[in-house]
Amino acid sequence: MIHTTPWIAIAVLALAVASLIYTAFSLVRLATLRLPEPARGEALPSITVLKPLNGLEPELEANLATFCDQEYPRFQVIFSVRDAGDPALEIAQRLQTRFPHANIELVTSPGAQLPNPKIDNLVGAMPRVTGEIVVIADSDMHVDRQYLRGVVAPFADPRVGAVTALFGASATGSLASRVGALLIDDQFTPSMLVARALEPARYCVGATMAVRRTILEEIGGIEAIGRNIADDYMLGYLVSERGYLVGLAGCIPITVISERTLRELWARELRWARTVRAVRPVGFAGTLITFPLPFAIVALLFAPSAVLGVGLFAAALALRLGVHVLAHRRLGIPGRPQPWLVPLRDLLSLGIWIVSYFGRDARWRNRELRMAGDGSLH
Repeated sequence: MIHTTPWIAIAVLALAVASLIYTAFSLVRLATLRLPEPARGEALPSITVLKPLNGLEPELEANLATFCDQEYPRFQVIFSVRDAGDPALEIAQRLQTRFPHANIELVTSPGAQLPNPKIDNLVGAMPRVTGEIVVIADSDMHVDRQYLRGVVAPFADPRVGAVTALFGASATGSLASRVGALLIDDQFTPSMLVARALEPARYCVGATMAVRRTILEEIGGIEAIGRNIADDYMLGYLVSERGYLVGLAGCIPITVISERTLRELWARELRWARTVRAVRPVGFAGTLITFPLPFAIVALLFAPSAVLGVGLFAAALALRLGVHVLAHRRLGIPGRPQPWLVPLRDLLSLGIWIVSYFGRDARWRNRELRMAGDGSLH
């Protein structure tokens, strides 16, 4: 035990206890997770899936193919690139051949010079959209054949203007990718469940953001979310500002984490952290309590008794591993849980949380982005 001023010990113990309470609540939320049933029948709204592409990435063709092979009556898929020489275009062309009965279109457009490169990529695709529901999903997502039925299910309620989805992550095999997958499975998605229990949902996530086309036009079109780094957050925010609800899809897509080195992973996660800090500063500050193991370790040193310190650490370890195992099962993550990576995951998350406060720069696919305090891009 380290002897120090009482207020420091109290602060450390308070953080450790708050982390325990949060982790226990996230465990309950995972255990009681209930998603809407996928929509049935054929009288369903038409859907357009927008897929912005930018270069090659691991498992790209396999991931995109899952969006072309949907058990859904009327849907359109638009692959969009900004450069005709982009190698991802060749993959999109192969998918047109593989799925001749699917309504797949390819669009090459230089964009409109919006600061957000992903959304700028979609500007040229918008005139080709025919669906009543517009779905934007990142290129590294993998879904099952019922995905679109799951996405459209909440739209049965006319009060719902946009829909997002919980999501899990799978790794490509490297240590960095496996540690990165745990950020989604163990921390981000459980935090979504906790947040939705405490407050009305006002944001979407990039794994899936769906919106009624009429409402997208009402908020100013795709351009309205293309001036902020957090396009997913802005879509949900603008929709909810007009009095509509943001629903939760009846499906859980899987994102593929492909970073080969911890340095690459650090850069990506630092961009995510600074993005969330820019648009949800209070909520991001509160994520400090979502890393229970580091605080439990520190509590071992500052607790007034060894029994209390060891008890806090044992409780934190048990709850944290419980979240890891349960999230793996409830989110449908392929492979086996990897509990030995959990301490590294929590320490890395805490480090990124701290560093995120020292600067606003972010890197997106070899592009340097400079954020303003509200997440808008320069």
